[in-house]
Amino acid sequence: MASVIGSDSVLALDIGSATTRAILFDVVDGRYRFIAIGQSPSTAHAPFNDISAGIGEAIERLEEITGRKLIDEDNRIIASVQEDGSGVDAITASLSAGETLKVVITGLLSEVSLESAKNLATSTYARVVESISLNDSRKEEEQIDAILKAAPDLIIIAGGTDDGAAPSLKKNIEVIGLATYLMPKEKRPAILFAGNQQMTDEVLKTLEPLSSSMHTTSNIRPSVSTEDLRTARTALAQAFVEIRKKQITGIEELNMWAGGRMLPSVFAEGRIIHLLSKLYGAEKALLSINLGSSATTLSLGFGNHLQTKVYPHLGMGLSVSELLSHTTAKNIARWLPISASSQKINDYIYTKALYPNSIPATKEDLLIEQALGREALRLAIESFSKELPDDVPVLKKSLLPLFEVVLAGGSVLSNAPTFGQSLLILLDALQPAGITSLILDKNNLIPALGTAADISSILPVQALETGAFINLATVIAPVSSARYGTNILKASLRRADGSVSTEEIKQGGFKVLPLRAGETADLNLQPLRRADIGLGAGKKLSTKVSGSALGIVLDGRGRPLDLTSDDVRRRELIKKWLWTLGG
Repeated sequence: MASVIGSDSVLALDIGSATTRAILFDVVDGRYRFIAIGQSPSTAHAPFNDISAGIGEAIERLEEITGRKLIDEDNRIIASVQEDGSGVDAITASLSAGETLKVVITGLLSEVSLESAKNLATSTYARVVESISLNDSRKEEEQIDAILKAAPDLIIIAGGTDDGAAPSLKKNIEVIGLATYLMPKEKRPAILFAGNQQMTDEVLKTLEPLSSSMHTTSNIRPSVSTEDLRTARTALAQAFVEIRKKQITGIEELNMWAGGRMLPSVFAEGRIIHLLSKLYGAEKALLSINLGSSATTLSLGFGNHLQTKVYPHLGMGLSVSELLSHTTAKNIARWLPISASSQKINDYIYTKALYPNSIPATKEDLLIEQALGREALRLAIESFSKELPDDVPVLKKSLLPLFEVVLAGGSVLSNAPTFGQSLLILLDALQPAGITSLILDKNNLIPALGTAADISSILPVQALETGAFINLATVIAPVSSARYGTNILKASLRRADGSVSTEEIKQGGFKVLPLRAGETADLNLQPLRRADIGLGAGKKLSTKVSGSALGIVLDGRGRPLDLTSDDVRRRELIKKWLWTLGG
C-alpha cells in the first residue's frame, strides 16, 4: 500500500446490486479531495448481466458534473491525464453486485476450525450451504452427494494446527476431490485452503486441477485457542473476484482497468474502519454500517482487531423479502409513526424485491422503507453483538460496545429527506450507549476509499477531512435504572461566543443542544442518580466538542429502548422524536 501521494487523480468505480457509482478524487492545494460522484442503476443483473452499461452511464454523469472528459471515442477510460486535462491517473474498483455466493465449508471440529471457516465465509457476500467435519455422521458417499446437491461457488477448507491432524484433514480433502471431480468442468467451484500449512503442497496437487480457481492462505486456526482471519480475508477477496469474473460480463475488463486491484466492497469497508481505528487509537470501538441493496454489512475496528460480517438476508433490494423469514410485519410496524396494516407492509416489501432500484413514491412508502431499514439493522446488530471479542468495552453485557464513531451508509440512510430521519433510524436500530459520534456517508464513499488506499494510504484520511461525510451528531445516551420521568443527566454547553445552553434530560426524554457545524464548545455533563455515560456511575465529564448537522443529542430513552405496546402512544412518541430532530 502506498504511503505518499503517488497519483493525483483517482477514479473509483463501485458496482453495487442497485447502483453503480463513479467517484473522482483529485489533489487540490496539495491534499486529496472528493471532487464529485456520478451514479446510475447497476446493470449487473438480468436483463443486462453486464456491468459495462452501468459503468458507462455513471462515468458520463460524472463527466457532466465535472466537465472533465474521462472516456475516449472508443468508450474506454482515458487511463492517464492528458495535456487538455482529460483522463485520470489511476482507477480502482469495488464490487458487491451479484447473487450471494454458495459456500461449502470443511473442517475438523465443529466448534473449532469449522466455526472459523464459517466466520471467514460470512465476512463476504456468501451463505454457508453445506458443512463437512469429523462430527459429521454421514458416510463419505452421502457427504459427496450433499456437496453435489449444494452446487457451491466456493469451498473453504480449514482444519488442523500447523503441526498436526494431517490424516483427518486428508480425509476431508479426498471427499472434496471426489465431489469436484464428479461436477461438470464449467460448474466446478473455486477452492480456498486455510488449514494445516504442512498440507498445502498435497492440497494443491490434489485439488488445483479440479477447481475453477485455487487459493491458499495461512491457517485460520493456527492453534485450538487462536483464530486469525487477517490473511485469509485477502485470499477470500481474490477468490470472490475470480468467481465474479465467470458470473458477470465486464468484471474481468474492469479488474484490468483497476490494475488487478478490484476488491469486494465489504473488504474495502473493513479496510477503512481498521485504518481509522488505528488512527483514532481510542479506548472505544469504531463501527461501519452499510444498509446495502444486496446485504447489510457491519465492520468493527478496535485496536488491531477487525470483525466484519455480511448479512445477505437483510439486504434492502432483491433480498428484502427474506426479512420476513426473520421478523414479522408487526415488528416492522412498531417503527412507524403512522398506522399501516401488515398487508400494506408485505405488499411494499414484495414490490421492492421485484423493483430494487425503485424509490418510495409516497410519504407512507418512505416511512415503511425506513422502518424496514431499522428492523434489518436491528437484526444485524443483534446477531453481530453475540460474536464480538471479549475485550471490546461495554457498559453492560446486554448492550452494544461503547463506540467512538459510527460511520453509516446505504440508500435508506443517505436518501432520507432530512438528517434527523437518518439519525433516528440509526439511534433506534443501534441504541448506542455513552458518548458516540454518528457520521453519515451520504455519497457511499467508504468502499471507494478502501480501494483507493491501494493507490495512496493518505487519500482516505484526507478525503474524510474534506466534508465529504456528514457529521450528524454527538449523541449522549446515559444508561440508568431510574424511574421514567426522573432527571438522569444535566448538560451544559458553552459556545465560543460565550453563550450557554443548559438542559436536563429525564429518563425517557429526548432533547437537542444546537451546535452548528464548524463551531466548537465546552460541554459539561453531570449524570444524576448514578446514571452512566461511559465513565462509571455518576461520573461527570468536561470536554471540547465540535458542531454537527444536528448538534448534541441527549438520548434518555433508555437502553435497551423500550417501545410501548400502546400503538397510539408509540406512534405519537416516534412523531415527537422526529420533530425533536427536525425530521
